[in-house]
Amino acid sequence: MHEEELDNHSVRCPYCDTAFDLQVDASQGSHATWEDCPRCCAPIQLRIEVSPVSGELESVTLGRDDDVL
Repeated sequence: MHEEELDNHSVRCPYCDTAFDLQVDASQGSHATWEDCPRCCAPIQLRIEVSPVSGELESVTLGRDDDVL
C-alpha cells in the first residue's frame, strides 16, 4: 500500500483530548479497529465507515475501550 492511498483524518483522544491525525485505509471497507493514543497510550476503539458505492471515507467514530460502538 502507498501512503497516498491513505486518508488523513484529524481526531481527538477520548481520554486526554490530545489532537492527532489518523491515517485511514478506506480500501478495507467499513471496519472496526484499535489505535493507541500517541500521548497517553490509552486504547481507542475506531469505527471506520466507508461508502460501499464510492469507496470513500464517510466517518470515523472514536470511543474508549469500554464504550460500545
